[in-house]
Amino acid sequence: MIVGRGHIELAGVCKSFDGGTLAVDGVNLKIPDGAYCCFLGPSGCGKTTILRMIAGHEEPTDGEILIGGENVVGLPPIARRTAMMFQSYALFPHLNVRDNIAFALRVRGLSRAARRDAAEAMIEKVRLGELADRLPAQLSGGQQQRVALARAAITEPRVLLLDEPLSALDEQLRVQMRQELRRMQRELGITFVHVTHTQLEAIALADVVVVMEKGRIKQAGAAREVYAAPTDRYVAEFLGGQNVLSGRVQTVNGSKMRVAALDASEIEVPLSAGRRVAAGERIDVAVRRDDIELVRPGTPLPADVTALASRVCAVEYQGSFVKVMLDAAGGTEFVAYVPERRFFENPVDVGEVVLATWRVERARLLS
Repeated sequence: MIVGRGHIELAGVCKSFDGGTLAVDGVNLKIPDGAYCCFLGPSGCGKTTILRMIAGHEEPTDGEILIGGENVVGLPPIARRTAMMFQSYALFPHLNVRDNIAFALRVRGLSRAARRDAAEAMIEKVRLGELADRLPAQLSGGQQQRVALARAAITEPRVLLLDEPLSALDEQLRVQMRQELRRMQRELGITFVHVTHTQLEAIALADVVVVMEKGRIKQAGAAREVYAAPTDRYVAEFLGGQNVLSGRVQTVNGSKMRVAALDASEIEVPLSAGRRVAAGERIDVAVRRDDIELVRPGTPLPADVTALASRVCAVEYQGSFVKVMLDAAGGTEFVAYVPERRFFENPVDVGEVVLATWRVERARLLS
């Protein structure tokens, strides 16, 4: 099989630290050449350890790491042709932008003229031409990040690794730098592997999102697939945007089933293709928050709509939508994202009883 130079494959990768702590537990993953991949998960889930193992700063206890079809376990970072951009940026305070960017080439022994030419070309790519003679202290946070990115990219790595690169930025700058990272990745055409604990950051940037828990991959796939079609409760709840209900199957009728939620309210749920369930089985069901509509009790409902009686706990204005938090299904937290205009045309108040409704086909049975 022919693979691109930046194609990454993790095969049965494990990492244990002193004392027997298992940080990464049997990870198998393929990242296509030229993809933008985000590892997403809470602190301690193993995502940064995987990044460091790809880079060559840690070695796996077991398993193989292949880049471009080559097993790189045991090779130093320079031989792997990987580059890493750290969260702190680690710029040299006494060097200007041009010299910071060219520093890696200086270490590799390139001539002064070759370093300067490569640095000037990279400066233009990251749009820092007017700032080339400034010191890091004279730059904004976003400009410093572009310098760090350019310094990592100038070595022409086949894989660029980013360890929570946006965490130190304010929200507005973080959004701008997301766009900058994506633009740079497309222009450079190399594989980016990015570690973050921020859900929105991952789904905004990545071609491939990898959700991790306790050293294992819970789900990996395209951003929309992972967000809109989570496979289990952990992924649905961690990514947000989904309500998760637990219940017990009452009846199964062809492609649908009736499920008793925790307060004994029955909801109708579509049965996934190839999935078999039996009456009495306990299941989890996900419904996207933006698929929920709120109506008053007694409102006639179409046949393809299911509903839960709920009490409004809190209302938060979010700008383009209103977040309505509900006490539904025997105390289970349930949230509706109501478009702003629709909410203010027919607002609800805290303490009010409403029906949380959604089209039956929008519910998803979790594994």
